[in-house]
Amino acid sequence: MAAYLARLGYSGSLMTNAEPLRGLHRAHLFRVPFENLDIHLGRKIRLNQAAFVRKVVQERRGGFCYELNGAFAALLDALRFRLTLLSARVPRDDGSDGPEFDHLTLRVDLDEPWLVDVGFGDSFVDPLRLEIGTEQQQGERRFRILAMGDSLRLEARPETQHGEWKTEYVFGLKTRKLAEFCAMCSYHQTSRESPFTRKRVCSRATEDGRITLSGMKLITTGVGVREERELGSEAEWRAVLKEEFGVRCP
Repeated sequence: MAAYLARLGYSGSLMTNAEPLRGLHRAHLFRVPFENLDIHLGRKIRLNQAAFVRKVVQERRGGFCYELNGAFAALLDALRFRLTLLSARVPRDDGSDGPEFDHLTLRVDLDEPWLVDVGFGDSFVDPLRLEIGTEQQQGERRFRILAMGDSLRLEARPETQHGEWKTEYVFGLKTRKLAEFCAMCSYHQTSRESPFTRKRVCSRATEDGRITLSGMKLITTGVGVREERELGSEAEWRAVLKEEFGVRCP
């Protein structure tokens, strides 16, 4: 646990309440990147929580949703937070909802329930109150959770005059086990239809935006600012990966 906290650069309170949860969540998003490099290296990702923690802490890598939220769940459990693994469905390109277990997200129960997710890429930076219909503003975006039958829909909207609500994912509150995500974890590593097999991605949140390596393009966003730069070589790509994300690609 101490090594994990050091990896996050977190030295705050470890009480099981909302403020430490927020601090841990933000530290994870700022320090541990969302990345799919192992998929493009041909390295099979198995659903093993100890392996997730080892990859994040000892190898100083990131991962995709099953790895990042799986590792974060291990940390929160060690700190005695009450948490639940939840299954989520991410919208397809045509707008329809993806399959069950498409995404792994977390519920943490304190005095009130919270939605926690360090594995979805560009989304909420602070945990969200698991309240139906309440708009929650974070920086330049608002988030809300709506009820739809037996499921809940997480939506986000940019703080612009004509910003529209967009579905992040649909999720249920049924308690899940890590093994239930096995088939979709395999699918996302092997299928040509999976977004994770199409190009290499490494991305992390910053205090005012995000920095992302998408293919050979470096993208930096901030408040009202977006900059893109095409990288000229694999050597430059590896140098940026190390400098901006602290990741040495095997």
